[in-house]
Amino acid sequence: MKRRNFLSMSAAAGAALWLPRSFGAQNAASSAWLPDSANTPHATGVPAATARGYGNLLILIELKGGNDGLNTVIPFADPTYYALRRNIGIRREQSIQLDERTALHPALLPLMPLWRSRQLAIVQGVSYAQPNLSHFRSIEIWDTASRSDQYLRDGWLTRAFAARPVPAGFAADGVVIGSAEMGPLANGARAIALVNPAQFVKASRLAVPVSLHERNPELAHILEVENDIVKAADHLRPMPGQPQLKTTFPGGAFGNSIRTAMQVLAASEAPQQVPSGNPSRRQPSGGQGVAVIRLTLNGFDTHQNQPAQQASLLRQFAEGLAAMQAALVELGRWNDTLVMTYAEFGRRPRENQSNGTDHGTVAPHFVTGGRVRSGLYGVPPVLARLDGNGNLPVGVDFRELYATVLGPWWGLDASAILQQRFEPLPLLRV
Repeated sequence: MKRRNFLSMSAAAGAALWLPRSFGAQNAASSAWLPDSANTPHATGVPAATARGYGNLLILIELKGGNDGLNTVIPFADPTYYALRRNIGIRREQSIQLDERTALHPALLPLMPLWRSRQLAIVQGVSYAQPNLSHFRSIEIWDTASRSDQYLRDGWLTRAFAARPVPAGFAADGVVIGSAEMGPLANGARAIALVNPAQFVKASRLAVPVSLHERNPELAHILEVENDIVKAADHLRPMPGQPQLKTTFPGGAFGNSIRTAMQVLAASEAPQQVPSGNPSRRQPSGGQGVAVIRLTLNGFDTHQNQPAQQASLLRQFAEGLAAMQAALVELGRWNDTLVMTYAEFGRRPRENQSNGTDHGTVAPHFVTGGRVRSGLYGVPPVLARLDGNGNLPVGVDFRELYATVLGPWWGLDASAILQQRFEPLPLLRV
């Protein structure tokens, strides 16, 4: 029986959980790892003021299906854009102009306060060498940070947490909301998946008979791991009397996912309740609660009738991100949070005959947070230089984004985790 199959359980609240590695394998520390000169890798070249270890939170937003970059970050000054997109191109007068050549889709208007406050970075031309246009294979490459001809088992975050474990006092390494796929946390991370974002897990703890360890050690280990899952999920449920967030969240599945993510943060950082109700016995939860949260927004595989579908998705994304920022400010976490989008690929520059776009290569991605250095980064699209397949060439390897997280954000040795040296992008303020 495969570990990913047997480490699943159905809880009363309708959520599913996976925890491929026992909690006991973690560092015994109970507070966030804050690197010092002795344990911060010199290879990262990271200023200590920026690299605060897992005291810095990462929130990943997966734009599942492959978002169309050219109608998201629009090169309106390039006439080739309109030649390639006679039907679905976004007109200049409708778009939100960022500079003399670049604009945003009008549905992204809720992001403009972040742009004006210089806390939103847009990295253009992101992909990898010899890109694969299969949804399944390409997202595997992004999740494992592999080359296109390389097959790795562990997610890139799983390798990061193996290299420097998240403190045991944290509720989990990470929480996955709105998806049953563990993605970059696969095969080893101490992760919780809340498949139903509208509900938290409710489950009874499992007792493991001592004799079972002798009769069936493997089954006993499974039950112990599930026991740890339940404890962690229970730890993330809102506590009685815990202050409710005042932030208003948008409706829909993505809005529910963001609301759940913020509740996870609030619950995991609140003092633990003790059954006796004795305030003197309340224990802190261990600092930041989790090191990473991953959210998924589905529906970006826009082969047909893209304009209305993408506009709706980008509006959900922008409104959700604005609400997330407000909640993180309310929780006092905005300045130590980095939010980053990713997807398996972009779309082709030329529209298809169904008013949509087909699988392509590069796409822009958004990075925001209280310490993000705003601006346009990477390589803007040059539509006169498409390759033989009609795709844009790669401008930024996606692992440069990961190197930015691993090095400047967390203070880890990015080269060891990514198995190759990638330069971090200058997205963060010291």
